[in-house]
Amino acid sequence: MSTVTPLATAVAPRAARGSEARRHRARQSVLGWLFSAPYLVFVAVIFAFPLGFAVYMSAHDYFFTAPGVNVNRPFVGMRNYVQALTDPAVRRSFYNVLVFLLINVTLTVVLSLVLATLLNQVVHARAFLRVSFYLPYLTASVALVGVWLFLFSGTGLINQLLGPLAPNPSWLVNERLAMPSIALYVTWKGLGFYILLYLAALQNVGKELYEAAATDGASRWQAFWNVTVPGVRSATVLVLLLATITGANLFTEPYLLTGGGGPNGASTSPVLIMYQQGIQQGKPGYAAAIGVLLVILTLGIAFLQNWLGREKDS
Repeated sequence: MSTVTPLATAVAPRAARGSEARRHRARQSVLGWLFSAPYLVFVAVIFAFPLGFAVYMSAHDYFFTAPGVNVNRPFVGMRNYVQALTDPAVRRSFYNVLVFLLINVTLTVVLSLVLATLLNQVVHARAFLRVSFYLPYLTASVALVGVWLFLFSGTGLINQLLGPLAPNPSWLVNERLAMPSIALYVTWKGLGFYILLYLAALQNVGKELYEAAATDGASRWQAFWNVTVPGVRSATVLVLLLATITGANLFTEPYLLTGGGGPNGASTSPVLIMYQQGIQQGKPGYAAAIGVLLVILTLGIAFLQNWLGREKDS
């Protein structure tokens, strides 16, 4: 008669449970990949492939041809990048977009958080006020540009109100004021979207925290700074990232407001230079190199913002 030791009796069920757990994890992994597949395909088609193709274009003397035509596009290595980095117009466009981001991102975060906090406390006409702030974001840029030109042209309403204090040359034809004026316009247009993000985040800040602050004798400003701002920090990181990425792709506003980057290139952006070089002048390889440099700059700024946000959370 064979005898079964207690150790063998204990090991067998344990091995069976381990095998079943591995099969369960494998099934979960396959299911997870199936659910993730549509998004992964979307990312590959919309983001990864165009970025990889842009890198390929930037390393070649690339030009567009008719469909089905095969031509030689010689490899040029880093020549397009060197040309972009030494081109005064390209360097000016990157400087312009940094000025734009400094103004736009700062105003977007501050104004959207303050206005969202105020709207969150409104009892009457709350829906009307929220829609009012969101309406410019939904309106086509071409229609809003007409209003902005009416306000900030040389004979516009703003200059008439300012009288002798109005700048000369006027806002959008002034080299020092053209990009700040565009930054103000973009901030005003997109403010409603970011207000909604902050309004959603404010719903997760417990009222008991404000009650505790009031019990401790905190003023409204102290409650805002010590309760509201830390409570919506994750939303602030998101707003910073979205505003930075959107602002780095600035194109429509300078194209429409200043006639394509004027005056004297004071409002050109890298994307506008890409359009001019790649489409108008037929240099897509050079334009792709500018685009890759813009991606690197944007990722660097976004990484820094995310890292600073995590540092404060830790």
